[in-house]
Amino acid sequence: MKALTLLALALTGVSCMVAAEQRPANVENQDLQNVEHYNYGMDLDVARVIRPAETPNICGPAPVQMVYEDHQGQRHTLEYLVMGSGCDNG
Repeated sequence: MKALTLLALALTGVSCMVAAEQRPANVENQDLQNVEHYNYGMDLDVARVIRPAETPNICGPAPVQMVYEDHQGQRHTLEYLVMGSGCDNG
């Protein structure tokens, strides 16, 4: 019985990780090819957010991506870390 419970927990963890890595189907290939990784203090030129990052429902830091357009009309995909919203603080 313990082995079955452990297997179920392991599969749940794997499925959560896979779900966190899936991307929406409407994301353009160009956006995924040129991902910029955010560094503290980076100078960003954000004129319009095209696709905001969604905070994953996990407990801990997780990478997210935001697609935006700069003032010259060029699209950028920025990846950065956020704290997931799945922590139980109670």
